[in-house]
Amino acid sequence: MIKLLVGLGNPGPEYEDTRHNAGWWWLDRVAQDLRVTLHPERSCFGLVARTNVQGQPLWLLKPTTYMNRSGQAVAALARFYKIAPDEVLVAHDELDLPPGDARLKRGGGHAGHNGLRDIHAQLGSADYWRLRLGIGHPGVKAEVANWVLRKPPADQRDAIERAVDRAARALPLLLAGDVAKATAAIHTSQPPRPKPARAPQAPNADGAPA
Repeated sequence: MIKLLVGLGNPGPEYEDTRHNAGWWWLDRVAQDLRVTLHPERSCFGLVARTNVQGQPLWLLKPTTYMNRSGQAVAALARFYKIAPDEVLVAHDELDLPPGDARLKRGGGHAGHNGLRDIHAQLGSADYWRLRLGIGHPGVKAEVANWVLRKPPADQRDAIERAVDRAARALPLLLAGDVAKATAAIHTSQPPRPKPARAPQAPNADGAPA
């Protein structure tokens, strides 16, 4: 069903930990789980790995064209290996979801996301799967560009990583064609672990807590 996994992001150490690279974080986790290493592939304009899952070929792709040219890499690999749009899954950062949330969908608009916009244009179709990894919204449209290119604070990064982990663990269900179970697993938010309770304070002489 899914033959190509794509993680969107920007190359270079200055972008590595920014919100816009959430798709890369997920693809790195999947590559680790599948025990594959991505290598530069000039003809595909990115880092590529190939493996087999349940007897079927599966490609992993991290475009290195910068976000707004992501479609160049996706289309090059998909056309060479004759992979249809509905056999492609693209993982990307999602402003309309809070950190910690993830959603799986097929088709739809690009909602202003430059990576998806270019994939739409290059594939000539919007009929591909999207893994939407929530990064939250700054609340002001004018701040969006700066927001996605900044590193999230530790609590937000932890929440995004939980969503990445949940979506990676659900991937075998999706690759097996069980979309309903994969969707349920991905959409189920995992709350953060509760903080340890504070030890009660010894009372003062008047009986009030210190």
